[in-house]
Amino acid sequence: MRALLLAAGLGTRLKPLTNYLPKCLVPIHGRPLLDYWLEALIANGVNEILINTHYHSSLVVEYVQRSSWAHNVTIVYEDELLGTGGTILKNRHFFRKESFMVAHADNLTIFDLSLFLKHHRDRPFGTELTMMVFETPDPQSCGIVDLDERGVVVSFHEKVKSPPGNLANAAVYILDPSVLNILKSMGKVKIDFSTEVIPKLMRRISAFRNFEYHRDIGTMASWTEAHKDFPEKSDADKNSDAWSYVLSSVDPGLDSLIRQVMPAE
Repeated sequence: MRALLLAAGLGTRLKPLTNYLPKCLVPIHGRPLLDYWLEALIANGVNEILINTHYHSSLVVEYVQRSSWAHNVTIVYEDELLGTGGTILKNRHFFRKESFMVAHADNLTIFDLSLFLKHHRDRPFGTELTMMVFETPDPQSCGIVDLDERGVVVSFHEKVKSPPGNLANAAVYILDPSVLNILKSMGKVKIDFSTEVIPKLMRRISAFRNFEYHRDIGTMASWTEAHKDFPEKSDADKNSDAWSYVLSSVDPGLDSLIRQVMPAE
């Protein structure tokens, strides 16, 4: 299986961190988010990974090229942001007409990839996409799903004031190639996945529940909380040279910001 890691966003809610770094390189316990994703995917046999870039693209390129993951990664630059659906469609040939994974690299998560893949293989008849879902403490900030007795998504509520529950879209998916035909039929270059694609797939999405850990690192508060509840990994120094190089190339104000905001670890 191949995977697309989405890493092009502007990260406006994460300012002032994203004045210095793209969202995917925001550090958790001294490691960029992207590093956690690449480690998890490659360790579980997803050896060909596409990363799209836009904002602070050069920093992503520098990190990946100097990291131990370089030979597993292809990087594409988006001159203009296309939305998740647009990025998938533009790079459809990368997926070789096979099922593929899509994830937002600014999420921080722990899950069993083998179980996720098995769930997709054994998904209910008629479904074309498997969506990771999790229980969120902040339903208003997420896309909330309703499931039927088979675990199929029957309704979706994207960031509404009074959502009917707290089971949220984690923005981690496994897609059948048939979804590419839906994207192509839309006749657009820019496609928002949550508001334009998911509604077209109602009753064709199987939900995989993440009971372990999932957090959207979308705000400074969430970033701070992740340092409290996300476990440190023992191999944190594996790509420390690559990370040090990136840090040395950005404004030194980043280091003082991290020291000012972060709780003592």
